[in-house]
Amino acid sequence: MTPSSAILLMTCTDKPGIIAHITNFLSQHKGNIIELRQHVDREENIFCMRLEWDLTNFSIPSEQLKEYFSKHIVTQYQNISWDIFYSNYRHKVAIFVSKLSHCLYDLLARYKSNELNIETPIIISNHRELEKDCQAFQVPFYYFPITAENKLTQEEKEMQLLSDHNVHLIILARYMQILSEKFVNSYPNRIINIHHSFLPAFPGARPYHSAFRRGVKIIGATSHYVTTELDEGPIIEQDVIRVTHEDCIEDFIQKGKDLEKIVLSRAVKYHLQHRILVYNNKTVVFD
Repeated sequence: MTPSSAILLMTCTDKPGIIAHITNFLSQHKGNIIELRQHVDREENIFCMRLEWDLTNFSIPSEQLKEYFSKHIVTQYQNISWDIFYSNYRHKVAIFVSKLSHCLYDLLARYKSNELNIETPIIISNHRELEKDCQAFQVPFYYFPITAENKLTQEEKEMQLLSDHNVHLIILARYMQILSEKFVNSYPNRIINIHHSFLPAFPGARPYHSAFRRGVKIIGATSHYVTTELDEGPIIEQDVIRVTHEDCIEDFIQKGKDLEKIVLSRAVKYHLQHRILVYNNKTVVFD
């Protein structure tokens, strides 16, 4: 399928004339700009840009575009990090889940309603509780029970499965396992996690109960890329909702689940639309 538009994501050391140089290059090759967003981090002196252009009359064939850009554009910038994507690419996604269903159901519903530009996702779980639900959505379900003894062996099998399916993005939809360093490093900035925003104040398995006892007034959710530092990866999206003394623990938990679904789906969409730039363990999100 011929791509309808191309998307350039890049960061580099800031200097005058970057936008003029690249847009002039596109103009010379009959590229019509659809959207251009840029940001300069003044403290780090880093230029960030997302540029999307129509390929209908573009004179450089899409299969040669990355090579051409590498030879004629990249060499003129310091500390550049860049990539080019195509708008019609349907991402191959794996969703990891344990027993909690709310984030999984939300993602599958969005997939079925064509809100997410993905192929049929594969579901990987360390429990069987949600297997029949995945079958109802007509998506493949793979069961990998995890113990302390077999964790690394099972991860090798999971990684082989991901490779066999050419998976681009992994979504941790409340997957209650810590991924190994090898696994995380195999998918840099391609594993998205979701969790409540009580960390580090209320760690552990029952954070909403702890927050309830302290009388917190705000509940939040955070979605971020996974790194080898637990829950310390670049943050993609966050949101909050107020709670009061009239809310019980069940209200806290339900409001938290609602936020987690919304925040995770936003983060996934930003990634699929190539709207996220990552540098120095933080993000610029052109929403």
